[in-house]
Amino acid sequence: MPILPIDTGRYGTLEMLKVYDEENRLQRLLDVEAALALAHAEVGNIPKKDAEKIVSMASTKYVKVERVKAIEKEIKHDIASLVRALSEQCGNSGAFVHLGSTSYDIVDTANALQLKDAIDILEQRLFLFKKILQTQAGKYAKTVMIGRTHGQHALPITLGFKFAVWGYEINRHIERLNDCKKRVLVGKISGAVGTQAGLGEHAEQIQELVMKHLNLKAAEISTQIVQRDRYAEIVCLYAEIASSLENFATEVRELQRPEIAEVFESFEAKKQVGSSTMPHKQNPETCERVCGLARIVRSLVFPALEDMVTWHERDLTQSSTERFVLPESNILLDYILTLMVNIVENLRVDEQRMSVNLSFTQGRAMSESVMMALVHKGVNRQEAHEMLRKLTIKSAIAKQEFKETLQADPLLSSKLSKQEIEDALNPKNYLGTAVKQAEKFAHSII
Repeated sequence: MPILPIDTGRYGTLEMLKVYDEENRLQRLLDVEAALALAHAEVGNIPKKDAEKIVSMASTKYVKVERVKAIEKEIKHDIASLVRALSEQCGNSGAFVHLGSTSYDIVDTANALQLKDAIDILEQRLFLFKKILQTQAGKYAKTVMIGRTHGQHALPITLGFKFAVWGYEINRHIERLNDCKKRVLVGKISGAVGTQAGLGEHAEQIQELVMKHLNLKAAEISTQIVQRDRYAEIVCLYAEIASSLENFATEVRELQRPEIAEVFESFEAKKQVGSSTMPHKQNPETCERVCGLARIVRSLVFPALEDMVTWHERDLTQSSTERFVLPESNILLDYILTLMVNIVENLRVDEQRMSVNLSFTQGRAMSESVMMALVHKGVNRQEAHEMLRKLTIKSAIAKQEFKETLQADPLLSSKLSKQEIEDALNPKNYLGTAVKQAEKFAHSII
Protein backbone atom coordinates (compact mmCIF):
# COMPACT_ATOMS: atom_id res chain seq x y z
CA MET A 1 0.00 0.00 0.00
CA PRO A 2 1.60 3.33 -1.06
CA ILE A 3 2.23 5.72 1.82
CA LEU A 4 4.92 8.26 1.01
CA PRO A 5 4.29 10.92 -1.70
CA ILE A 6 6.95 9.41 -3.96
CA ASP A 7 5.16 6.05 -3.79
CA THR A 8 1.73 7.55 -4.43
CA GLY A 9 3.05 9.21 -7.60
CA ARG A 10 2.83 12.78 -6.35
CA TYR A 11 6.55 13.50 -6.75
CA GLY A 12 9.09 12.13 -9.18
CA THR A 13 9.63 11.75 -12.92
CA LEU A 14 9.06 8.44 -14.67
CA GLU A 15 12.71 8.24 -15.73
CA MET A 16 14.15 8.60 -12.24
CA LEU A 17 11.45 6.54 -10.55
CA LYS A 18 12.35 3.72 -12.94
CA VAL A 19 15.98 3.86 -11.83
CA TYR A 20 14.97 3.34 -8.21
CA ASP A 21 11.92 1.15 -8.46
CA GLU A 22 12.00 -2.19 -6.66
CA GLU A 23 12.33 -4.37 -9.72
CA ASN A 24 15.13 -2.33 -11.27
CA ARG A 25 17.00 -2.40 -7.96
CA LEU A 26 16.77 -6.18 -7.98
CA GLN A 27 17.95 -6.29 -11.58
CA ARG A 28 21.02 -4.20 -10.77
CA LEU A 29 21.92 -6.57 -7.93
CA LEU A 30 21.51 -9.49 -10.32
CA ASP A 31 23.69 -7.71 -12.89
CA VAL A 32 26.52 -7.67 -10.38
CA GLU A 33 26.06 -11.35 -9.56
CA ALA A 34 26.13 -12.15 -13.29
CA ALA A 35 29.31 -10.13 -13.85
CA LEU A 36 30.92 -11.88 -10.88
CA ALA A 37 30.13 -15.31 -12.34
CA LEU A 38 31.56 -14.28 -15.73
CA ALA A 39 34.75 -13.02 -14.10
CA HIS A 40 35.22 -16.28 -12.21
CA ALA A 41 34.84 -18.20 -15.45
CA GLU A 42 37.29 -15.95 -17.27
CA VAL A 43 40.05 -16.64 -14.72
CA GLY A 44 39.24 -20.36 -14.68
CA ASN A 45 37.64 -20.58 -11.25
CA ILE A 46 34.34 -22.02 -12.49
CA PRO A 47 33.21 -23.74 -15.70
CA LYS A 48 32.10 -21.41 -18.48
CA LYS A 49 28.77 -23.22 -18.91
CA ASP A 50 27.91 -22.60 -15.26
CA ALA A 51 28.71 -18.91 -15.57
CA GLU A 52 26.57 -18.70 -18.70
CA LYS A 53 23.70 -20.36 -16.86
CA ILE A 54 23.96 -17.87 -14.00
CA VAL A 55 24.07 -14.97 -16.44
CA SER A 56 21.00 -16.22 -18.31
CA MET A 57 19.02 -16.60 -15.07
CA ALA A 58 20.19 -13.31 -13.49
CA SER A 59 17.06 -11.50 -14.61
CA THR A 60 13.86 -10.38 -12.96
CA LYS A 61 12.16 -12.46 -15.62
CA TYR A 62 13.17 -15.47 -13.54
CA VAL A 63 14.15 -14.09 -10.13
CA LYS A 64 11.05 -12.38 -8.82
CA VAL A 65 10.82 -9.64 -6.21
CA GLU A 66 8.10 -11.60 -4.45
CA ARG A 67 10.29 -14.72 -4.16
CA VAL A 68 13.24 -12.76 -2.75
CA LYS A 69 10.94 -11.16 -0.18
CA ALA A 70 9.46 -14.48 0.81
CA ILE A 71 12.91 -15.94 1.47
CA GLU A 72 13.98 -12.82 3.36
CA LYS A 73 10.95 -13.08 5.59
CA GLU A 74 12.26 -16.46 6.64
CA ILE A 75 16.03 -15.94 6.85
CA LYS A 76 16.17 -12.15 7.66
CA HIS A 77 18.93 -11.26 5.17
CA ASP A 78 18.27 -9.44 1.91
CA ILE A 79 21.32 -10.37 -0.17
CA ALA A 80 21.40 -13.97 1.08
CA SER A 81 17.76 -14.12 -0.03
CA LEU A 82 18.73 -12.83 -3.45
CA VAL A 83 21.51 -15.42 -3.69
CA ARG A 84 19.10 -18.25 -2.80
CA ALA A 85 16.45 -17.05 -5.24
CA LEU A 86 18.99 -16.83 -8.07
CA SER A 87 20.54 -20.19 -7.16
CA GLU A 88 17.11 -21.84 -7.33
CA GLN A 89 16.82 -20.80 -10.97
CA CYS A 90 20.29 -22.01 -11.89
CA GLY A 91 20.07 -25.69 -11.00
CA ASN A 92 23.46 -27.22 -10.31
CA SER A 93 25.15 -24.04 -11.53
CA GLY A 94 23.64 -22.29 -8.52
CA ALA A 95 26.51 -23.63 -6.46
CA PHE A 96 28.74 -20.96 -7.98
CA VAL A 97 26.47 -17.96 -7.33
CA HIS A 98 28.07 -15.28 -5.10
CA LEU A 99 31.37 -17.17 -4.99
CA GLY A 100 34.02 -15.43 -2.87
CA SER A 101 32.03 -12.23 -2.40
CA THR A 102 30.27 -10.52 0.47
CA SER A 103 26.87 -8.83 0.50
CA TYR A 104 28.16 -5.30 0.06
CA ASP A 105 30.25 -6.24 -2.94
CA ILE A 106 26.88 -6.66 -4.57
CA VAL A 107 25.06 -3.78 -2.84
CA ASP A 108 27.71 -1.10 -3.31
CA THR A 109 28.39 -2.04 -6.92
CA ALA A 110 24.65 -1.99 -7.62
CA ASN A 111 24.50 1.41 -5.92
CA ALA A 112 27.10 2.66 -8.39
CA LEU A 113 25.11 1.32 -11.33
CA GLN A 114 21.98 3.10 -10.14
CA LEU A 115 23.87 6.31 -9.40
CA LYS A 116 25.38 6.18 -12.88
CA ASP A 117 21.92 6.05 -14.42
CA ALA A 118 20.62 8.73 -12.05
CA ILE A 119 23.51 11.11 -12.71
CA ASP A 120 23.04 10.69 -16.46
CA ILE A 121 19.44 11.85 -16.06
CA LEU A 122 20.41 14.76 -13.82
CA GLU A 123 23.12 15.88 -16.23
CA GLN A 124 20.63 15.92 -19.11
CA ARG A 125 18.22 18.00 -17.00
CA LEU A 126 20.95 20.46 -16.01
CA PHE A 127 22.11 20.89 -19.61
CA LEU A 128 18.51 21.49 -20.68
CA PHE A 129 18.03 24.04 -17.89
CA LYS A 130 21.21 25.85 -18.88
CA LYS A 131 20.07 25.97 -22.50
CA ILE A 132 16.70 27.45 -21.49
CA LEU A 133 18.45 30.02 -19.30
CA GLN A 134 20.66 30.95 -22.24
CA THR A 135 17.58 31.43 -24.41
CA GLN A 136 15.90 33.59 -21.78
CA ALA A 137 19.08 35.57 -21.12
CA GLY A 138 19.26 36.46 -24.80
CA LYS A 139 15.55 37.23 -25.08
CA TYR A 140 15.54 39.57 -22.08
CA ALA A 141 19.11 40.89 -22.28
CA LYS A 142 17.83 44.47 -22.68
CA THR A 143 14.70 44.22 -20.54
CA VAL A 144 15.42 46.75 -17.81
CA MET A 145 14.21 46.12 -14.27
CA ILE A 146 15.18 47.33 -10.85
CA GLY A 147 17.84 45.37 -9.02
CA ARG A 148 17.21 44.85 -5.33
CA THR A 149 19.46 44.41 -2.33
CA HIS A 150 18.16 43.81 1.19
CA GLY A 151 14.69 43.77 -0.39
CA GLN A 152 15.14 47.44 -1.33
CA HIS A 153 15.47 49.12 -4.71
CA ALA A 154 19.17 49.33 -5.58
CA LEU A 155 20.23 49.93 -9.22
CA PRO A 156 18.79 48.94 -12.59
CA ILE A 157 19.72 45.60 -14.09
CA THR A 158 18.15 43.54 -16.85
CA LEU A 159 16.12 40.37 -16.60
CA GLY A 160 18.54 38.72 -18.99
CA PHE A 161 21.39 39.56 -16.63
CA LYS A 162 19.50 37.78 -13.83
CA PHE A 163 19.07 34.69 -16.01
CA ALA A 164 22.78 34.77 -16.87
CA VAL A 165 23.68 34.79 -13.17
CA TRP A 166 21.50 31.70 -12.70
CA GLY A 167 22.93 30.05 -15.80
CA TYR A 168 26.55 30.30 -14.76
CA GLU A 169 25.58 28.88 -11.36
CA ILE A 170 23.97 25.89 -13.07
CA ASN A 171 27.06 25.47 -15.24
CA ARG A 172 29.23 25.26 -12.13
CA HIS A 173 26.97 22.49 -10.83
CA ILE A 174 27.40 20.62 -14.12
CA GLU A 175 31.16 20.88 -13.71
CA ARG A 176 30.98 19.66 -10.10
CA LEU A 177 28.75 16.74 -11.03
CA ASN A 178 31.04 15.67 -13.84
CA ASP A 179 34.10 15.94 -11.62
CA CYS A 180 32.71 13.86 -8.76
CA LYS A 181 31.70 10.92 -10.98
CA LYS A 182 35.23 9.50 -10.87
CA ARG A 183 34.98 9.26 -7.08
CA VAL A 184 31.34 8.24 -6.77
CA LEU A 185 30.78 5.75 -9.58
CA VAL A 186 32.94 2.95 -8.23
CA GLY A 187 32.21 -0.63 -7.33
CA LYS A 188 34.09 -3.30 -5.43
CA ILE A 189 34.60 -7.03 -5.25
CA SER A 190 36.77 -7.31 -2.18
CA GLY A 191 34.99 -9.86 0.01
CA ALA A 192 34.58 -9.82 3.76
CA VAL A 193 36.56 -6.97 5.42
CA GLY A 194 38.06 -6.07 2.03
CA THR A 195 41.08 -8.38 1.86
CA GLN A 196 39.78 -10.40 -1.12
CA ALA A 197 40.88 -13.59 0.64
CA GLY A 198 37.82 -15.56 -0.47
CA LEU A 199 38.43 -14.73 -4.13
CA GLY A 200 41.72 -16.62 -4.35
CA GLU A 201 44.82 -15.91 -6.34
CA HIS A 202 43.00 -14.06 -9.12
CA ALA A 203 41.18 -11.70 -6.77
CA GLU A 204 42.40 -8.42 -8.25
CA GLN A 205 41.75 -9.62 -11.78
CA ILE A 206 38.24 -10.73 -10.83
CA GLN A 207 37.43 -7.29 -9.46
CA GLU A 208 38.73 -5.59 -12.60
CA LEU A 209 36.79 -7.95 -14.86
CA VAL A 210 33.56 -7.40 -12.96
CA MET A 211 33.93 -3.64 -13.26
CA LYS A 212 34.79 -3.94 -16.95
CA HIS A 213 31.59 -5.90 -17.58
CA LEU A 214 29.58 -3.27 -15.68
CA ASN A 215 31.40 -0.24 -17.13
CA LEU A 216 32.46 1.00 -13.71
CA LYS A 217 35.74 1.81 -12.00
CA ALA A 218 36.96 -0.29 -9.10
CA ALA A 219 37.52 1.41 -5.77
CA GLU A 220 41.24 1.86 -5.12
CA ILE A 221 40.77 0.09 -1.80
CA SER A 222 37.78 -0.77 0.34
CA THR A 223 36.88 -2.56 3.50
CA GLN A 224 33.69 -4.62 3.52
CA ILE A 225 32.03 -1.50 2.12
CA VAL A 226 32.88 1.31 -0.24
CA GLN A 227 33.82 4.20 2.01
CA ARG A 228 30.91 6.58 2.46
CA ASP A 229 32.76 9.82 1.79
CA ARG A 230 31.82 9.05 -1.81
CA TYR A 231 28.08 9.04 -1.19
CA ALA A 232 28.35 11.99 1.17
CA GLU A 233 30.02 14.01 -1.60
CA ILE A 234 27.25 13.40 -4.13
CA VAL A 235 24.44 14.04 -1.62
CA CYS A 236 26.10 17.27 -0.53
CA LEU A 237 26.32 18.32 -4.17
CA TYR A 238 22.66 17.46 -4.64
CA ALA A 239 21.89 19.70 -1.68
CA GLU A 240 23.84 22.54 -3.30
CA ILE A 241 21.93 22.14 -6.55
CA ALA A 242 18.63 21.98 -4.68
CA SER A 243 19.57 25.16 -2.81
CA SER A 244 20.26 26.94 -6.09
CA LEU A 245 16.87 25.85 -7.40
CA GLU A 246 15.21 27.08 -4.22
CA ASN A 247 17.00 30.40 -4.62
CA PHE A 248 15.70 30.78 -8.18
CA ALA A 249 12.19 29.72 -7.18
CA THR A 250 12.21 32.15 -4.25
CA GLU A 251 13.10 34.98 -6.61
CA VAL A 252 10.15 34.13 -8.86
CA ARG A 253 7.87 33.96 -5.81
CA GLU A 254 9.00 37.38 -4.66
CA LEU A 255 8.67 38.95 -8.10
CA GLN A 256 5.18 37.47 -8.45
CA ARG A 257 3.87 39.33 -5.38
CA PRO A 258 1.08 41.74 -6.43
CA GLU A 259 3.12 44.63 -5.00
CA ILE A 260 5.88 43.79 -7.52
CA ALA A 261 4.13 41.72 -10.23
CA GLU A 262 7.05 41.56 -12.67
CA VAL A 263 7.26 37.83 -13.44
CA PHE A 264 4.85 34.95 -12.90
CA GLU A 265 4.99 31.20 -13.14
CA SER A 266 2.54 29.82 -15.71
CA PHE A 267 -1.11 29.37 -14.76
CA GLU A 268 -3.61 27.31 -16.76
CA ALA A 269 -6.46 29.79 -16.92
CA LYS A 270 -9.00 27.32 -18.29
CA LYS A 271 -8.85 24.82 -15.44
CA GLN A 272 -6.22 25.53 -12.77
CA VAL A 273 -7.49 26.43 -9.30
CA GLY A 274 -5.42 28.74 -7.10
CA SER A 275 -7.48 28.47 -3.92
CA SER A 276 -10.34 26.35 -2.65
CA THR A 277 -12.12 29.46 -1.38
CA MET A 278 -10.60 32.56 -3.07
CA PRO A 279 -11.34 32.43 -6.81
CA HIS A 280 -8.93 35.24 -7.65
CA LYS A 281 -5.80 33.50 -6.37
CA GLN A 282 -2.98 32.57 -8.77
CA ASN A 283 -0.35 31.28 -6.39
CA PRO A 284 3.29 30.50 -7.26
CA GLU A 285 2.62 27.00 -5.97
CA THR A 286 5.09 25.22 -8.25
CA CYS A 287 7.90 27.48 -7.04
CA GLU A 288 6.74 26.85 -3.48
CA ARG A 289 6.89 23.11 -4.11
CA VAL A 290 10.47 23.50 -5.36
CA CYS A 291 11.37 25.38 -2.19
CA GLY A 292 9.72 22.86 0.10
CA LEU A 293 11.26 19.78 -1.49
CA ALA A 294 14.70 21.43 -1.67
CA ARG A 295 14.60 21.41 2.13
CA ILE A 296 14.06 17.65 2.12
CA VAL A 297 17.05 17.19 -0.19
CA ARG A 298 19.20 19.30 2.14
CA SER A 299 18.01 17.32 5.14
CA LEU A 300 19.49 14.18 3.59
CA VAL A 301 22.99 15.64 3.94
CA PHE A 302 23.02 14.92 7.66
CA PRO A 303 22.51 11.13 7.46
CA ALA A 304 24.84 10.99 4.45
CA LEU A 305 27.62 12.61 6.47
CA GLU A 306 26.89 10.50 9.53
CA ASP A 307 27.12 7.37 7.35
CA MET A 308 30.81 8.10 6.87
CA VAL A 309 31.28 6.80 10.40
CA THR A 310 31.41 3.02 10.71
CA TRP A 311 32.64 0.57 13.32
CA HIS A 312 35.89 -1.03 12.17
CA GLU A 313 35.60 -2.57 8.68
CA ARG A 314 31.83 -2.44 8.53
CA ASP A 315 28.61 -2.18 10.51
CA LEU A 316 24.98 -1.92 9.45
CA THR A 317 24.24 1.70 10.33
CA GLN A 318 24.50 2.83 6.69
CA SER A 319 22.15 0.19 5.32
CA SER A 320 18.84 1.51 6.62
CA THR A 321 19.58 5.20 6.05
CA GLU A 322 20.78 4.70 2.50
CA ARG A 323 17.53 3.00 1.55
CA PHE A 324 16.07 6.49 2.01
CA VAL A 325 19.00 8.81 1.22
CA LEU A 326 20.07 7.52 -2.18
CA PRO A 327 16.66 7.09 -3.84
CA GLU A 328 15.08 10.16 -2.25
CA SER A 329 17.95 12.55 -3.02
CA ASN A 330 18.01 11.55 -6.68
CA ILE A 331 14.25 11.35 -7.16
CA LEU A 332 13.48 14.66 -5.44
CA LEU A 333 16.34 16.61 -7.02
CA ASP A 334 15.40 15.37 -10.48
CA TYR A 335 11.77 16.28 -9.82
CA ILE A 336 12.38 19.85 -8.65
CA LEU A 337 14.90 20.38 -11.44
CA THR A 338 12.21 19.33 -13.92
CA LEU A 339 9.76 21.74 -12.28
CA MET A 340 12.25 24.60 -12.45
CA VAL A 341 12.97 23.94 -16.12
CA ASN A 342 9.26 24.26 -16.85
CA ILE A 343 8.88 27.37 -14.67
CA VAL A 344 11.67 29.32 -16.37
CA GLU A 345 10.79 28.17 -19.87
CA ASN A 346 7.17 29.28 -19.46
CA LEU A 347 7.72 32.31 -17.25
CA ARG A 348 5.30 35.20 -17.86
CA VAL A 349 7.06 38.56 -17.89
CA ASP A 350 5.37 41.94 -17.44
CA GLU A 351 7.85 44.42 -18.93
CA GLN A 352 5.44 47.31 -18.49
CA ARG A 353 5.25 46.66 -14.74
CA MET A 354 9.02 46.50 -14.61
CA SER A 355 9.13 49.96 -16.18
CA VAL A 356 6.60 51.28 -13.66
CA ASN A 357 8.53 49.79 -10.75
CA LEU A 358 11.71 51.50 -11.91
CA SER A 359 10.13 54.84 -11.02
CA PHE A 360 8.70 53.64 -7.70
CA THR A 361 11.32 55.58 -5.72
CA GLN A 362 10.69 58.68 -7.82
CA GLY A 363 14.16 58.39 -9.28
CA ARG A 364 16.08 58.05 -6.03
CA ALA A 365 17.33 54.59 -7.06
CA MET A 366 19.52 56.43 -9.60
CA SER A 367 21.44 58.35 -6.91
CA GLU A 368 24.70 56.52 -7.66
CA SER A 369 24.39 57.48 -11.31
CA VAL A 370 24.02 61.15 -10.34
CA MET A 371 26.92 60.83 -7.91
CA MET A 372 29.18 59.45 -10.63
CA ALA A 373 28.10 62.26 -12.97
CA LEU A 374 29.26 64.74 -10.32
CA VAL A 375 32.56 62.90 -9.91
CA HIS A 376 33.12 63.18 -13.66
CA LYS A 377 32.65 66.93 -13.24
CA GLY A 378 35.48 67.01 -10.72
CA VAL A 379 33.49 66.78 -7.44
CA ASN A 380 35.15 64.80 -4.65
CA ARG A 381 33.54 61.37 -4.52
CA GLN A 382 32.98 61.43 -0.74
CA GLU A 383 31.46 64.91 -0.90
CA ALA A 384 29.24 63.87 -3.80
CA HIS A 385 28.04 60.84 -1.84
CA GLU A 386 27.12 62.94 1.19
CA MET A 387 25.35 65.48 -1.00
CA LEU A 388 23.25 62.78 -2.69
CA ARG A 389 22.52 61.05 0.61
CA LYS A 390 20.96 64.24 1.98
CA LEU A 391 19.09 64.97 -1.24
CA THR A 392 17.54 61.47 -1.38
CA ILE A 393 16.28 61.90 2.19
CA LYS A 394 14.89 65.31 1.31
CA SER A 395 13.11 63.92 -1.74
CA ALA A 396 11.67 60.99 0.21
CA ILE A 397 10.35 63.15 3.07
CA ALA A 398 8.75 65.60 0.67
CA LYS A 399 7.54 62.76 -1.61
CA GLN A 400 9.02 64.81 -4.39
CA GLU A 401 10.38 63.57 -7.71
CA PHE A 402 14.13 63.23 -7.30
CA LYS A 403 14.70 65.22 -10.50
CA GLU A 404 12.91 68.20 -9.01
CA THR A 405 14.92 67.95 -5.79
CA LEU A 406 18.16 67.81 -7.75
CA GLN A 407 17.30 70.71 -10.01
CA ALA A 408 16.28 72.83 -7.00
CA ASP A 409 19.63 72.32 -5.29
CA PRO A 410 21.95 75.26 -6.12
CA LEU A 411 25.23 73.40 -5.76
CA LEU A 412 24.19 70.34 -7.75
CA SER A 413 22.47 72.36 -10.48
CA SER A 414 25.62 74.42 -10.81
CA LYS A 415 27.54 71.27 -11.70
CA LEU A 416 24.98 69.42 -13.84
CA SER A 417 22.65 70.79 -16.51
CA LYS A 418 19.01 69.75 -16.68
CA GLN A 419 19.84 67.41 -19.58
CA GLU A 420 22.72 65.87 -17.67
CA ILE A 421 20.44 65.28 -14.71
CA GLU A 422 17.84 63.72 -17.04
CA ASP A 423 20.48 61.46 -18.56
CA ALA A 424 21.80 60.42 -15.14
CA LEU A 425 18.27 59.52 -14.00
CA ASN A 426 17.55 57.34 -17.04
CA PRO A 427 17.92 53.66 -15.98
CA LYS A 428 18.85 52.59 -19.52
CA ASN A 429 21.92 54.81 -19.31
CA TYR A 430 23.24 53.13 -16.17
CA LEU A 431 23.30 49.41 -16.93
CA GLY A 432 27.06 49.09 -17.12
CA THR A 433 27.90 45.77 -18.76
CA ALA A 434 24.64 44.05 -17.76
CA VAL A 435 23.42 43.69 -21.34
CA LYS A 436 26.83 42.60 -22.55
CA GLN A 437 27.12 39.98 -19.80
CA ALA A 438 23.64 38.61 -20.52
CA GLU A 439 24.36 38.35 -24.24
CA LYS A 440 27.75 36.78 -23.59
CA PHE A 441 26.11 33.99 -21.59
CA ALA A 442 23.31 33.61 -24.13
CA HIS A 443 25.79 32.96 -26.93
CA SER A 444 28.50 31.16 -24.97
CA ILE A 445 29.49 27.54 -25.41
CA ILE A 446 30.12 26.29 -21.88
